[in-house]
Amino acid sequence: MIEVADQLRAGIIGTGFIGAVHAHAVRAAGGIVSRVTASSPDRAAAAARRLGAQSSAATGEALIDADDVDVVHICAPNSLHVPLANRALAAGKPVICEKPLATSLGEARELATRASEAGVVATVPFVYRFYPTVREARARIAAGEAGALHLLYGAYLQDWQAGDAGAGWRGDPAEGGEYGAFTDIGVHWCDLMEFCTGQRITGLSARTSGGGTETTVQFDTDRGVSGSVLVSQRALGRKNHLTLRMDGADAAYGFDQENPDTLWVGGVTGNQVVHRDAATMAPGAARLSLLPPGHPQGYQDCFNAFVADNYTAIGGERPDGLPTFADGLRAAVLTDAVATSSESSTWVEVPAA
Repeated sequence: MIEVADQLRAGIIGTGFIGAVHAHAVRAAGGIVSRVTASSPDRAAAAARRLGAQSSAATGEALIDADDVDVVHICAPNSLHVPLANRALAAGKPVICEKPLATSLGEARELATRASEAGVVATVPFVYRFYPTVREARARIAAGEAGALHLLYGAYLQDWQAGDAGAGWRGDPAEGGEYGAFTDIGVHWCDLMEFCTGQRITGLSARTSGGGTETTVQFDTDRGVSGSVLVSQRALGRKNHLTLRMDGADAAYGFDQENPDTLWVGGVTGNQVVHRDAATMAPGAARLSLLPPGHPQGYQDCFNAFVADNYTAIGGERPDGLPTFADGLRAAVLTDAVATSSESSTWVEVPAA
C-alpha cells in the first residue's frame, strides 16, 4: 500500500463533462486536483488551466505513475478503462473508474478480482445512490414500511441522440458497446433499484432497437417480484428523466431524478410528498442532506458526496452504500444478460455475480 498525503492529491484522466464534475467533487471533498490528462498534451495543458489543476500529464500512464497523485479518477473512453485501472491497481493507488468497468464481461470480472486482491479502494460512480430521498426510500423499505414489494418499474430517458445528433465516441460500438443506452444509463436504473430494495434481478427478457439507443427490459427478482424498465437516449424532450417506482402492500415510493428533493409516497388512504429535510429523515439520508429544505440539491452534490465517501474510505472508514468495482461487475453482468436476451429473443437467467 502506498503512502498518501494528508490532503489527497487526485489525478483525473479525461477532462470532458464528467472529468469537470470529478474535479469539482475532488475540491469539495477537501482534495487537490494535482494532475489532469486529455487526448493530447496541448489539450491536457488547457484542461489543467480550465479545471484548476496544479499540472498536466502527457498520458494517462504518466499520470498514474506520478508521485504527486494519490488517487486516480478514470474518465476516459470505455475501451481505456481496463488498462488504466489495472495500472492504477498495480501501483497500489485507489481508483475511481467511470462505468462500464470494461467492454466485456470477462474483463470486468478480472478487473473486479484484481481490485479485491489489491486491497485498495476501487469504486464506480453510481452517484444516484447519494440523493437523500433515495436513502430515505431505502431506509423505509428496509424498515418494512412498504410491506411486501410486488412491482418495480420505471424509466431512464434522454434525448441527446434523437434525430441526427452525433454520439461521438459513444456511438462507436468498439467504444460505447452495441447496447450503448443500457450500458450508459440503463445500468444506473438497475443499480438504483437493487440498492433501494435490496433485491437482485435473477432473470430478464430484453429488446433493443434504434442501434442500441433504446432498450426495454422485463425482469424478475430473487424475491419473486416482477418489474420493467424502459431506457432510451432518443426520447424527445427528456433530458435526464430517471424515474423509479417501488410498489408494496402498505406503501409505494416514487423517485424522480429531475425533481430529487422530494420523495412521493403512495398509501391506501392517500398520498404524500416527503421533502428533503435532515430533521425528519432517516440518519443515512440526513447525513447527505446538506442544505436547508427548499434549497435544492442536485447531481453535483451527489457526486461531491460520492467522492467524499471515497476519500473517507481511503482513510480507513468505509461509509455505507459506497459503490465498488463489485457493483461495476454487477452492471456488466446485467448488460451481458440484456445483450444475450436481445440477440436470442429469449428469457435469460442472470447470475448473482
